[in-house]
Amino acid sequence: MSYMIKLYMKVGRNMKFYNQSVSETLEYFNVTEKGLDKEKALELLEKYGKNELPKKKQESILQLFISQFINPIEIILVITVFLSFIAGETIDAIALIFIILVDVIMGTWQEWKAHKDAESLINMIKVMTTVVREGRELKINSSELVVGDIIHLESGDKISADARIIECHNFQVDESALTGESLSVVKISDTLANDTGLADRKNMVYAGTSVTTGRALAVVVATGLSTEIGKIADKVTNTEEEKSPLTIRTERFSKQISVIILLVAIITTVVLVVKGYPLKEIFLCVIALSVSAMPEGLPLALTMALTIATKRMAKKNVIVKKLNAVESLGSCTVIASDKTGTLTVNEQTAKVIMMANGDSFKISGNGYNDNGKVTPVNNANIEDAKYIATLGMINNEAHLEKKNGKWESFGDSIDIAFLSLAEKLKINKKEEIIESIPYESEEQYSAVFYKKNDKIYCTVKGSLEKIMSFSEENRKFYEQNKELTSGGYRVIAIADGEVKDTNKESIKNLKFVGMVAFIDPIRVEVKASLKECEEAGIKVVMVTGDHPLTAFAIAKDLGLCNTKSEVATGEDVEKYLKLGEKEFDKFVSCIRVFSRVTPMDKLEIVNSFKRQGEFVAVTGDGVNDAPAIRAANIGIAMGSGTDVAKETASMIVADDNFTSIVSGVKEGRTAYSNIRKITLFLLGCGFAEVCFFLLSIALGYDIPLLAIQLLWLNIVTDGLQDISLSFEKAEEDIMKQKPRNTKESLFSKDLMIEVGILGIAISLIVFGTWKYLLDRNVDIVIARAVIMMLMVFIQNINVLNCCSEKRTVFKESLTDNPFIIITIVGSILLQIIMSEIGITAKFLKVVPLPFVTICKIFLLALNIIVIYEIYKLIYKLCHKEEVK
Repeated sequence: MSYMIKLYMKVGRNMKFYNQSVSETLEYFNVTEKGLDKEKALELLEKYGKNELPKKKQESILQLFISQFINPIEIILVITVFLSFIAGETIDAIALIFIILVDVIMGTWQEWKAHKDAESLINMIKVMTTVVREGRELKINSSELVVGDIIHLESGDKISADARIIECHNFQVDESALTGESLSVVKISDTLANDTGLADRKNMVYAGTSVTTGRALAVVVATGLSTEIGKIADKVTNTEEEKSPLTIRTERFSKQISVIILLVAIITTVVLVVKGYPLKEIFLCVIALSVSAMPEGLPLALTMALTIATKRMAKKNVIVKKLNAVESLGSCTVIASDKTGTLTVNEQTAKVIMMANGDSFKISGNGYNDNGKVTPVNNANIEDAKYIATLGMINNEAHLEKKNGKWESFGDSIDIAFLSLAEKLKINKKEEIIESIPYESEEQYSAVFYKKNDKIYCTVKGSLEKIMSFSEENRKFYEQNKELTSGGYRVIAIADGEVKDTNKESIKNLKFVGMVAFIDPIRVEVKASLKECEEAGIKVVMVTGDHPLTAFAIAKDLGLCNTKSEVATGEDVEKYLKLGEKEFDKFVSCIRVFSRVTPMDKLEIVNSFKRQGEFVAVTGDGVNDAPAIRAANIGIAMGSGTDVAKETASMIVADDNFTSIVSGVKEGRTAYSNIRKITLFLLGCGFAEVCFFLLSIALGYDIPLLAIQLLWLNIVTDGLQDISLSFEKAEEDIMKQKPRNTKESLFSKDLMIEVGILGIAISLIVFGTWKYLLDRNVDIVIARAVIMMLMVFIQNINVLNCCSEKRTVFKESLTDNPFIIITIVGSILLQIIMSEIGITAKFLKVVPLPFVTICKIFLLALNIIVIYEIYKLIYKLCHKEEVK
């Protein structure tokens, strides 16, 4: 092992390279500006591995398949299969095996596909890096970078490792993914103090950030897990996940239903033993009745409901990594959203031009493109607008062009916005640039010296205060500047004039040209989405690293807040944290906009909401957001975000749009609503069969249905009907309902009432018919054939009742979900055919029925619609505010 590797292993990871000079850093890695030789690079790569961040260990398709069985209902079904085999009911056991396999295969496929979709987003772009090795420049995959590599960086490059800058020119980096700072950071190569904080280490570049302007030469000092991003990633990718509300509800429901079925089995056994039935017949009946009572179709239907919602969400640019996350998003009560790129388009746009002569212009259009128009106010001369836009285009290092119908850009956001303004004005004028002075945060301006008519001119752009120092000062512009900045605009002033030389000292006595006001515009569809959230009882808060004035202006425009008292800064967060959790939680509950917050502030805000009993969804795109994303009940990563954010999140919003998140909430609520409809249908029918069976034998009548008839009834009434309910679309008021309590049981009080009403109503109709037939000495085989037909009709018609728990069936559109009608008609026809064909009728132990009798049975079955409509009407009268 070489001396360099040993040294790196011992102390490399703890070295403060920002505090070392360039020569000391190069000496530490035993490298020159000619770079490493190939053998040394290979030796380091083999020793320390590839320059990659840790990824959460993904389950194999076999592991996903096995995990589907770790579900109480699936376990009960497997036990039932064994009991069916023991009882000699091989056909029923095989049917159950088929149901189980379809369910687990669907669940496995959907989760595996979701993993692959997320993985493809993460691996969509392979980053290439320009590296110097043995004195030659090479383009290599960033995963092959090693410590000691010399790398070239320029505008548009993504930085893939931590590195110490050797030399740079007009070099600026976007570090928002790491630090949350929205403005580009100007970099230097000078040595910094020992106690310099991460965000102020201007002689360093970090993995996960990107170059906006200029170029630099740097030496790699950390790769993979040793990078700043790697340290954060290592903490969050392997953290234990919380159970989703649906998982908790399903587990609780499974226990409840298991107890109920056990009680049914015990009661039935006792009653039949007392009545003197043979033990074998009792055993077969109890097994068949237990299978009928059990909602064995629920896991499959639940998976279908979530799968359908997942596909609908994917069409709306939301990629779900875990099926249960669908319903979780529907349960959220608070959405803590980023501002930039989520509520806004993340593209600075010129909106106002104010010339030195008092003229002004308004600018329409949003984003980095040529859409929009520059409109003069009060007969202003459009040539003035072209003049200031031209100067902004000259003093510019960005790039904007249209390729294959799409606009492509890179560089500083304000520079790109000036190019966009020039495109709107159809300016393509170019001047011969002699020299430039790059923007530095301390200086607050940039300058370009150019030649025009054989004379040297200088144009400067930057803060108004700085530009005024180069020209004749006019106090009125300070008032205009203050008015614009208080409205959330970023104002850039411009001056121009002839100079004697191309140095800083010659920049004086320039002519003040005017100011251009820029803003990151809100997404046009977001306002409607925020109103939808308000109606849905979801609180939306903005969490941003931007200036309080900018954040407030955007929030006010969106309708998120009305007064500045609802805006807090990171300093406020720190202050209230010191007062204890109780005071901090009270403070957080009153704030709608959190500005200038750090990643740790964001984490504390999320934890506060959770302590208050809120179910929190959090958006993020940077590695610095990962802890908050992990801590949230639902972590949402942006499609343009970092790999670590995507790995940590439950779902990914491919288009970075807040409206997509709200669409996801709607689909999540719809999925849960459909699960409740399925549960109502399955339990209502199962309860009806149990009530009918027990009522019949308790009152001294024969066993109403044989084991084979009960099991056939289970297939023809539950086989596809529950799945058809999975395709139900969102009800009109789904986003006007308050969020459901995440602790609410799937088998909640109101669902119990609905199940009870349906179960008792069906059982009384069927038992009344059974009693009527037997009291008139109708042959028991014919009576069972009638009851079988009635049960098939009434349970299939009952599907229509379950399309909405509270809305009348007469307002349901049959075209919205044609699968329901196909299923109902198909099942009824199948039952009629099975009863009419001799061999199948014999198998089911029934006889064919006359057409007139079948029609009478159908009319009798329609009574279940009438009964449940009466219940819905009574509910509506008692709960006028809830049902519209």
